[in-house]
Amino acid sequence: MENVTAKVSCFARAYHCKNSAVPIFADTAAEGLLGPDYDEIAQSITQGMGFFLPDFHGGAEEGLRLIVDRQLSPSVLGRSAYCERLLQIERRLGCRQYVLFAAGYDTFAVRNQNASLEVYELDLPDVLADKERRIRRAGMKSQAVSIPCDLAEASWQERLVAGGFARNEKAFGSLLGISYYLDKGAFQSLLKGISEIFREGSALCLDYPLQEEGAETRTNRALAQGAGERMKARYTEREMEALLGSCGFLIYEHLDHADMTRRFFADHNAANPAHRMEAPKGVCYALAVRKG
Repeated sequence: MENVTAKVSCFARAYHCKNSAVPIFADTAAEGLLGPDYDEIAQSITQGMGFFLPDFHGGAEEGLRLIVDRQLSPSVLGRSAYCERLLQIERRLGCRQYVLFAAGYDTFAVRNQNASLEVYELDLPDVLADKERRIRRAGMKSQAVSIPCDLAEASWQERLVAGGFARNEKAFGSLLGISYYLDKGAFQSLLKGISEIFREGSALCLDYPLQEEGAETRTNRALAQGAGERMKARYTEREMEALLGSCGFLIYEHLDHADMTRRFFADHNAANPAHRMEAPKGVCYALAVRKG
């Protein structure tokens, strides 16, 4: 099984790393993980130019760059840069466990050079099996412990512990890209499950769509629906704060479109004035910490 949304996200990271001298997020393993699919996805996007850029009349490569830079990459690059920046801080504070919920084709475990950090990747069995196959094909190595599971079922907690996760030690978790595809009740159930297994002081990084969508979010919603991966929920900032609070988490940092653009896109834009990018409107990012 291949998660189409995850593959497109991986392509966006690979394309940006390959074509930007000062990348927002340098995913040096993404292209290798995709293998031949990299060119196939690029071709598919180019063929769908009429959907992405209905009034565009330029060349194929120029159109591909515009589509990736304006519609596919910003949310993926911004949230990845934010999450791994937070992970670096948590590691300095003594965290030695990193849990990626719905890991998809994330490549951190391939790029990671710190053997003292335990990385756990949770996703559907077929998705993880496909990812492992791709890693072997590319001649790469992953330091992750794969935890095949369905996050909609409570058994993921037992499987994570069986895989070596230490409940009595601090952990940092990535919930990137998940809130979009779960209804609010299901997302709350997942957060409660994490709260039960993460000790006090552990942290989560997450992104979520606001009630008022931006253009990129609308495009991604249409793409997801076409791939059978319907987006189901939107939130206000107060709703998300209350939801996290009901599950034992306090928000320590909340970033919007403008905050993300200033923090993570400024260097790239200064070095690439012809290819300026900004974080997507209609999406927020948060650091939440498990309270006692």
